[in-house]
Amino acid sequence: MIQFENIIKRFRRHQVLKGINLTIERGHRVALVGSNGAGKTTLIRCLLGEYICEGRVLVDNMDPRHNRRKVLSKVGFVPQLPPPLRMPVGQLIRFSASLCDTDPKRMVAVAGQLGFDAEHFHNQPFVKLSGGQKQKMLIAIALGRESELLVMDEPAANLDPEARHIFFNLLAEKKDRAAMLISSHRLDEVASLVNRVVEMDQGEIVLDDRVADLVDLSSRLYCSIRLIQPEDAFAKAVGEWGFSGSEGGLVWEGYIAGPDRLRFLGLLSRYAALLSGMEIVEAEEKESSVNVG
Repeated sequence: MIQFENIIKRFRRHQVLKGINLTIERGHRVALVGSNGAGKTTLIRCLLGEYICEGRVLVDNMDPRHNRRKVLSKVGFVPQLPPPLRMPVGQLIRFSASLCDTDPKRMVAVAGQLGFDAEHFHNQPFVKLSGGQKQKMLIAIALGRESELLVMDEPAANLDPEARHIFFNLLAEKKDRAAMLISSHRLDEVASLVNRVVEMDQGEIVLDDRVADLVDLSSRLYCSIRLIQPEDAFAKAVGEWGFSGSEGGLVWEGYIAGPDRLRFLGLLSRYAALLSGMEIVEAEEKESSVNVG
């Protein structure tokens, strides 16, 4: 699907990519991780044909610079920073759909699943949307088409927990027939989404490892937390995840997306001294026990 062969990229005298060799097949969900400046974004831009580089980049045996339209018709791209587009949302959807011969209604439908009513904002300039709305719109454009390759840079960074769960469900639908390249500077943000980790450092690949593919992208977990004492900061933090409290703020219950478990545990680790007990089970198990009871 994707081949990087001895990719070298320089900006004046500074060599950003230093002979990258990497192959990604369909069904591979690759976390591209590394600190800022490692070369992740530069590699992605070479893949999308935005940069001229030494070596060879191929997507289905096509050069992304010489066959730009054909390659980009196969690619769903979610950038880290939304572009400052002034065109209205409706026009952006029609334009994006025309590039890949897709029905615009599919993109509108995906946006709706994520909680963004694209038709309501039909005449609103994209640049004036909130950060979360922009992210949902960009994801809808990328996933509301028959993408064979998904390239995503911090894709869920601005999404609320419910939208993240929907986003993971949408990825689950494509996981067997598409290749995914998910860039992040933190592995814990994307670890549960992928089956392969590629780490970059100073323009080189320093790790390329297959990982256990044990998390169902569409799974949902029930979580119950008991505290030693109430804490306003904790209440605010878990409240943003949709959790509700009882017993005077000592017990908190809610649901999290399966791929978000590491991210959520990272949040809880900040309040470890407050925790007196915690239960995390598959949502289906919890609902079954409630029904039996």
